[in-house]
Amino acid sequence: QVQLVESGGGSVQAGGSLRLSCAASGRTFSSYTMGWFRQAPGKEREFVATISRSGGSTYYADSVKGRFTISRDNAKNTVYLQMNSLKPEDTAVYYCAQARSVAYTTTREYDYAYWGQGTQVTVSS
Repeated sequence: QVQLVESGGGSVQAGGSLRLSCAASGRTFSSYTMGWFRQAPGKEREFVATISRSGGSTYYADSVKGRFTISRDNAKNTVYLQMNSLKPEDTAVYYCAQARSVAYTTTREYDYAYWGQGTQVTVSS
């Protein structure tokens, strides 16, 4: 049974930083692309960042490029999202996700088979 457990969310002022973590279990972590998505109140869930199995390839939404960094530690079965220069519009529930059997980074929700429960990030102005 696959489990993804996010942590690290919280409240921060604009310009601040947070680091999200997602601990995975149930499958061979290093075999799967991982991603982060977010959903703001009243909006659809949107792609944030993705990282390849080895960590050698990453891709970001334009809205977070240059401010957020996705990384992974395959020895710890954990993926991270370092968020710097946070803005009020970054306020959302952040979800980590593990891909189906894809061998590339992907922004499509359909390509992700498993999802965490989400962690709230609130950025005040």
